[in-house]
Amino acid sequence: MPVLSIDTLTTLAADALTSAGASRSAALAAARALTAADAQGLASHGVSRVPQYAAFLRNGRSNGQASPRVVQSKGGACLIDAQCGMAYEACAMAVEQAIERAREFGIACVGVTNSNHFGAAAGHLGPIGKAGLVGMAFGNSPAAMPAWGGKTPLFGTNPIAAIFPRHDAQALLIDLALSEAARGKIMVAAKEGKPIPLGWAVDKDGKPTTDAKAALAGSMLPTGGVKGAMLALVVELLACALTGAAFGFEADSFFVEAGNQPRLGQLFLAIDPGAMAGADMYFSRTEKLIELMLQDEGVRLPGDRRHALLEKAEREGITIPDALHQQIAALAGHP
Repeated sequence: MPVLSIDTLTTLAADALTSAGASRSAALAAARALTAADAQGLASHGVSRVPQYAAFLRNGRSNGQASPRVVQSKGGACLIDAQCGMAYEACAMAVEQAIERAREFGIACVGVTNSNHFGAAAGHLGPIGKAGLVGMAFGNSPAAMPAWGGKTPLFGTNPIAAIFPRHDAQALLIDLALSEAARGKIMVAAKEGKPIPLGWAVDKDGKPTTDAKAALAGSMLPTGGVKGAMLALVVELLACALTGAAFGFEADSFFVEAGNQPRLGQLFLAIDPGAMAGADMYFSRTEKLIELMLQDEGVRLPGDRRHALLEKAEREGITIPDALHQQIAALAGHP
């Protein structure tokens, strides 16, 4: 399997998306995020998505020439319209706005509407952590899980992510989908013809399955049962009711190339510790908790694995499957 540097893989992915109709800035924003996901061991949210995104661009599910803009603004809150383009430029704008407004008002809430798949949720939060702010991200996705007690998929897998900066150490980075497993993992298993663990999903008849393709045609199971289903509802309301974006059941699946423009929603929060008990107190209390956590053998801080894999990828490059490399290269028009 080929091993590519981060810069080389980013350029290849960006070229493929540009060839499919994206503006160069939109293509680069998406390519950087996808490559970063691969570098951190998140292949389900990495460049394996490039063929999917390219199909969306070609079929009008994503507007490659979109130019995100702020359409509502009030104090620490604002709303950004992604104009049905790929999500990454709009999310980057949202994070910039969140940092700026949190510094001024102590807290900021920035929504994104008319958006698309936004990849690994925590991948957007790095700048917030580097600014010394606490950050959170929420996003909805096409319906994959039913409301608790129901059978019809209504909610997406709806990830929640958070970043907590530290003094002279890597930030704590928390990222979880509210399904028992990320749907992207099932997508990868389906492509590779591999089974999935029992308990991840049910088929279209509501029966437990280990068949990845049957799972994609059925429903995901929420993590933690009813608690996960309720959290998915919370995200759906935060990311959509507040922003005017489409609910999960209004968006066609990401796993079909032809369909509607998803018009999904994302929401970002940024909090300045200095507006609360103070930055010194925040960092002191955070380190106290981490110190006690690490006294138990086997505890691994959230985000440590991602940070370690990223450092390795920066040194050694990223390995991707031959077939995927050839597919992306063909999309990019590379020999």
